[in-house]
Amino acid sequence: MSAAAPVVLRRTSALGSELPKLAAFVRRDFLVAWSYRAAFFSDAAALFLQAISFYFIGLMVNPAVLPTFGGRTATYLEFVAVGIALSVFLHLGLGRVATAIRNEQLTGTLESLLMTPTSTATIQLGSVVYDSIYIPIRTALFFAVIGIAFGLHFEASGFLPALVVLLAFIPFVWGLGIASAAATLTFKRGTGGVAMGVALLTLFSGAYFPLGLLPDWLAATAALNPLALAIDAMRQALLGGAGWSQVAGTLAVLVPLSALSLAAGFLAFRAALRRERRRGSLGLY
Repeated sequence: MSAAAPVVLRRTSALGSELPKLAAFVRRDFLVAWSYRAAFFSDAAALFLQAISFYFIGLMVNPAVLPTFGGRTATYLEFVAVGIALSVFLHLGLGRVATAIRNEQLTGTLESLLMTPTSTATIQLGSVVYDSIYIPIRTALFFAVIGIAFGLHFEASGFLPALVVLLAFIPFVWGLGIASAAATLTFKRGTGGVAMGVALLTLFSGAYFPLGLLPDWLAATAALNPLALAIDAMRQALLGGAGWSQVAGTLAVLVPLSALSLAAGFLAFRAALRRERRRGSLGLY
């Protein structure tokens, strides 16, 4: 047996011992969410009410300013539905990761959790894994419900490419969320700057209005905005029936950006954790 074999076995064993802990995080977060049933269901109701509001706003929108997808001009509600789903996903994904760490601080369990034989990566992933399951399901149900309720037309052939785009976008949100959790560890209330960043990303993403309405120099920033790239690719797939060849270019940009965001988030969290441990202020809130 080579000298490297025991190292590989130890790493495999460590990985195997960490995976069940992720399931424990999912179970815990689900039970916490389900224990607040009013908030659980009001979240879905608020999303549907937002769609109703945009339906009436769409009655005032000139169809001539709306873009075409697959040769067909989408209604305003079809256009904005994708923007609503992705922007709400961004808000939830970022907010809940930071909130999870903040809640651990306030309840006094953060230090105890970090003292358990659990790797930092597992804790980081555990704080987002429930939302990574819940939010895509929530998004799919949102499209199904408003599609039936308002008679919207979504291309069935575009659902799988749109889902892959969403999955490629999720790690980007994770990375920003973990970075915001690092800010929460250090500054205790680090969500203000995150909220401002999310607002800017959303404003210049074309989520609620066509980017063509912006000045050219502002519209050009969409090429650097991962949220704008994800929204446009999902619209092309769901409203225009775009296939794999048409979303491949977006995926080629999104995947590296998501990997970079996730790596940066992990590094920021570890640096913040080391700093607080060194200062002895991990349990302070």
